[in-house]
Amino acid sequence: MPKRPPRTPPPKSQVSQSKILVLHGPNLNLLGLREPHIYGSATLADIDDALKREGQALGLEVHIFQSNHEGHLIDALQDARIWAAGVLINPGGYTYTSVALRDAITAIGLPTVEVHLTNTDAREDFRHKSLIAPVCVGSIRGFGWRSYLLGLHALAGILKGEG
Repeated sequence: MPKRPPRTPPPKSQVSQSKILVLHGPNLNLLGLREPHIYGSATLADIDDALKREGQALGLEVHIFQSNHEGHLIDALQDARIWAAGVLINPGGYTYTSVALRDAITAIGLPTVEVHLTNTDAREDFRHKSLIAPVCVGSIRGFGWRSYLLGLHALAGILKGEG
């Protein structure tokens, strides 16, 4: 059974402008194994460790969740509206198919940055149109695992009012 995000909201005292939700979509748990010639050799654990370190340097508390299930990602987004200041998301294959994920991002009203490991415009035609990008403050793609760190920096700047 896949691990679900917690459904009990944290106490109001835990709500902070420094808490960030990082969401990894389907198949990202296979990074390092799955088509390394396309996605690179970094594992999801490598990326998560880098995000936590970089988040700490930026004064951000990074909370990470991965699921292959659309509903679990939506639950995590809905829960984040209570405790998080922003969201960094790699929706994986849901980028091109999930109106529900798009609607959840819109509904929570948190600044959200979309990231992708690959330059999706340089890939198959179906990857050229993100349903998620129009409801995000920005998208970063094509820089491998560094896309996540660039996205985190962008989100940190937005939260600090740097635009």
